[in-house]
Amino acid sequence: METALLFLAALLALLGLLGSFLPVLPGPPLSFLALAVLWFSEQHQPQPETLGIYLAGAACITALDYMVPIWGAKYFGGGKAGTYGATAGLLIGLFLGPFGIIFGPFLGALLGELVVGRPSQQAFKAAIGAFLGFLAGVLLKLAFCILVFYELYELL
Repeated sequence: METALLFLAALLALLGLLGSFLPVLPGPPLSFLALAVLWFSEQHQPQPETLGIYLAGAACITALDYMVPIWGAKYFGGGKAGTYGATAGLLIGLFLGPFGIIFGPFLGALLGELVVGRPSQQAFKAAIGAFLGFLAGVLLKLAFCILVFYELYELL
């Protein structure tokens, strides 16, 4: 049983790491599940406080992953139309696979700003902000998943 739990934890951790880059996999929640599976282990059980901290981290990073592209568009000069466009682009992009999730906020912010009559240069700047926000989300997820790998290593 112990070997099966270790194998499942390793598999979930690897899937979580892949989920940092592939938008179709929820990276931080999968990485957290890798630690949670070890709760049932007799030899490699994490502390309850550790699980609580990682659960909170996974929840926060998952939420931020959807919000940071919107904040990026706003920070780079996008107005409400760009923010709403980045949100709509992200939601529509969820149904279009990895490229939709990557470029959805960019295109949504760009179209949102162009529709309300912003100059194309300002609209493009807001779209760049949405894309940089997406990249920041990827880096957050990657850092979390690497931290989980370290925690798993420490437990073994």
